[in-house]
Amino acid sequence: MVETDKKREQIIEGAIKRFIHFGINKTTMNEIAEDLSVSKPSLYYYFPDKTSLILGVVEKIFNDFFEAIIKEKKDHRSIEVIIPRLIEVKHRFFQKYYMLHLSGGAPDSALNSAELRNFVEKMRSKVLSFHAALFQEAIERGEIEAQDSNRIADLYMNSQDGLTSLCIMQGNKELMPGKKDLKNMLERQLALANLFVKGLKNQ
Repeated sequence: MVETDKKREQIIEGAIKRFIHFGINKTTMNEIAEDLSVSKPSLYYYFPDKTSLILGVVEKIFNDFFEAIIKEKKDHRSIEVIIPRLIEVKHRFFQKYYMLHLSGGAPDSALNSAELRNFVEKMRSKVLSFHAALFQEAIERGEIEAQDSNRIADLYMNSQDGLTSLCIMQGNKELMPGKKDLKNMLERQLALANLFVKGLKNQ
């Protein structure tokens, strides 16, 4: 069982490397098998099709992300400290996996499967719940005014998502944002978070 899990993880890691370098739509299952020196029957044993492999990749990325933000929550208590730390974690993941965002493509792409869309939506709801819990705990500690923590989290996440999209559109139009663009994005995300938290503070 352990060996099976290890082989599955190796396949996912190999797929991530190729997806980031060549794009998801341009990568075939055969190429991944060749990269890892595994037989095609072995690859298809773990992942029956490309859609299931993409789902495995996305699941690993989200699992790693949640592991990272949960650690930040354990290490810090103040909402003023936690929120910027979470932005920095998200920024690191954004930089590492940005190329995966560019692999949408045709309507029949494996990335447009209902299964994958449902999974991503489920993970977004999980991130929303995580932030709602953070705000609720801050309310209970008296750091911010008592409000609907779910509504606060939804407004916060939507505002950050909108800012991120705006920064990308205003970038230098290259395939991958440059260091200056990424630095600007992070600074603006942190500034927005600071204003948001200050606006929630007990006066």
